[in-house]
Amino acid sequence: MSENLHPRLPSYADVVSAAERLAEVAVRTPLVACPKLDALTGGRIFLKPEPLQRTGSFKFRGAYNRISRLGPEQKGGGVVACSSGNHAQGVAAAATLLGMPSVIVMPRDAPAMKRARTIAFGGEVVQYERGVEDRDAIAAAIAAERGAVFVPPYDDFHIIAGQGTVGLEIAQDMESLGLAPDVVIANASGGGLVSGIALAVKQRFPSVRVLTAEPAGFDDHARSFRAGHRERNQQASGSICDALMAATPGRLTFEISSRLVGEGVSASDEEVARAVAFAFEEMKIVVEPGGAVALAAVLAGRLDLKGKTAAIVLSGGNVDPGTFAECLRVAGRA
Repeated sequence: MSENLHPRLPSYADVVSAAERLAEVAVRTPLVACPKLDALTGGRIFLKPEPLQRTGSFKFRGAYNRISRLGPEQKGGGVVACSSGNHAQGVAAAATLLGMPSVIVMPRDAPAMKRARTIAFGGEVVQYERGVEDRDAIAAAIAAERGAVFVPPYDDFHIIAGQGTVGLEIAQDMESLGLAPDVVIANASGGGLVSGIALAVKQRFPSVRVLTAEPAGFDDHARSFRAGHRERNQQASGSICDALMAATPGRLTFEISSRLVGEGVSASDEEVARAVAFAFEEMKIVVEPGGAVALAAVLAGRLDLKGKTAAIVLSGGNVDPGTFAECLRVAGRA
């Protein structure tokens, strides 16, 4: 078999290496206790607020780890990426910090704020029509024309390792508190975050349960775990969680998560809206819908956390004002 069919997967050591590379540039987000969640669940619950991360989501971690490892001969043409927003901002910011140009292929229906922030971070945005045009073909043409390196959103060795630093920090902070997590829940789209987290936390706490959280109707990870192979979502859109719209788990990410995760929960748009409002009201944290699904699943009682210690990852906070206001309205807060 060729190496392409059996690619090398990142390990715990690669996550540690990514953490060393990110130490001077990424925010080490805190692990925050939430007494209200403790009271509601009967457990001891912590939140990992990646809205506080550089560019407002965990995506900066993987993007910087990947782009910073390019050799001198690869840097001249810059980088190109496809994203509806969070990966776009992470790539644009990382490339700018490293003195490289970036081009981001974004759908026309991407939130206006995410598009504007991508440009503000130094990225050149090329728009396409979702469901009509092929974003990968557009990115490939740009890469060929400019000699740019494509930076995938999740299915990449260094991207996964970079995202895994979220889990490494959770494990380290739990240890410093003298605690062992029973459950870690992370939002999943292509699976880079949850697979990286699993590499880190399962190394330090082998018995911890790691779960995916996905929007209802877009639970391709949960269905894939049950089926034993990667399943696809039937729709490309239709949820307020625009950050979690990957069609299927990544090939590399699923190789990891099928071994180390293996279970998932989901939440409806209404439950997600209530979670957005909860984070704002109880913790004063602004979280986008796609970043709040794990919290939504916990608030909806999808997991029995009584007597358990759990960490919930809030993966991003790049929500436009209109969507945020609508979430508050749905939750009865506006």
